Amino acid sequence: AIGGGEPERLGSEQNSKVKDEGDKKEMIGILSMGGLVICRMLTYPPTRRELIVGCGLQMFQQLAGINTVMYYSATIMQMSGVQDDRLAIWLAAVTALTNFIFTLVGVWLVDKVGRRKLTLGSLAGTTFALLVLALGFLLSAQVSPQVTLNPEGPSGPNSSCTKYSYCNGCMLDPFCGFCYKLNKSSVVESSCVPVNKKSTIEAAWGRCSNETKLKTGDTFWAYNFCPTPYSWTALLGLILYLVFFAPGMGPMPWTVNSEIYPLWARSTGNACSSGVNWIFNVLVSLTFLHTAEYLTYYGAFFLYAGFAFVGVIFIYGCLPETKGKKLEEIECLFESSLCTCGISDSDDGRYIEYIRVKGSNYHLSDNDASDVE
Repeated sequence: AIGGGEPERLGSEQNSKVKDEGDKKEMIGILSMGGLVICRMLTYPPTRRELIVGCGLQMFQQLAGINTVMYYSATIMQMSGVQDDRLAIWLAAVTALTNFIFTLVGVWLVDKVGRRKLTLGSLAGTTFALLVLALGFLLSAQVSPQVTLNPEGPSGPNSSCTKYSYCNGCMLDPFCGFCYKLNKSSVVESSCVPVNKKSTIEAAWGRCSNETKLKTGDTFWAYNFCPTPYSWTALLGLILYLVFFAPGMGPMPWTVNSEIYPLWARSTGNACSSGVNWIFNVLVSLTFLHTAEYLTYYGAFFLYAGFAFVGVIFIYGCLPETKGKKLEEIECLFESSLCTCGISDSDDGRYIEYIRVKGSNYHLSDNDASDVE
């Protein structure tokens, strides 16, 4: 027997039916309206929430810095202290290969793990990798070589470059470079001098102004980076970044956007989310070098890590699991308030059981199991 509460259950079922009928009438009324589809999407609460989630996923994909990493991977390697241009390019190719391989891993995992878990784990790992990158650059900045010489140029002291006491400040100035010698592994006779306006591979004047001598002599020229023993941290951070990003945050924003919208709003929803993706792609890509200049290199990656952490919170609260769901079921996932769409979706592992109660079928939920004797 089932103890107590049967009238309350029947009442709640009736209220649920009334609510469903009201939602259906609201949806029919919205669909019968004229005007732009985007206006109807914003008017109908479930599609409005779906649009926010879809656009939010695409926004955080870009704010996590993926295209900064892909576009500037060779530059990032040079920033970390890799002096050989060819080596920097080959190391960038290694990161591109990592991205390709782990994208295939994501294709394999998507139906095994689920969209929500894969996206959440991917962005959490991406946040960790960005912190590794930022800490690597911070560590390099902490051991930045000191400027020991302040030579005068042909037209007198150069005020824009001689003001720097350490290589870290010199390399952040796009008009200056670091000229130095090596005594075994120690940097000696170092100076911060103006870069040649025609080519950044040599100084405007002084001992680092002759490219041929730089290749054969004991004097070295560093533009946009400082000599450091911690160059490996950038490669480690980039590989970790793509290992975590490629399986989840790479394909999942596109996968989720292809599933969450009803048929009448699918093309418009995908168009809006794609537009958001490209807008933030351009913004992040265009501002990376300026951000690195004003916030330092480690500051830029700490900023991206902060964006990614906010994205983790957004996904945890707003993205429900859509694996194995029908269109009607997906729309029901977005009927609750936005910040509880993801948290309330906890039906994994539940089962449905029907029992006979006084000649009628009654649905037994997990919470009702204690009522059965």
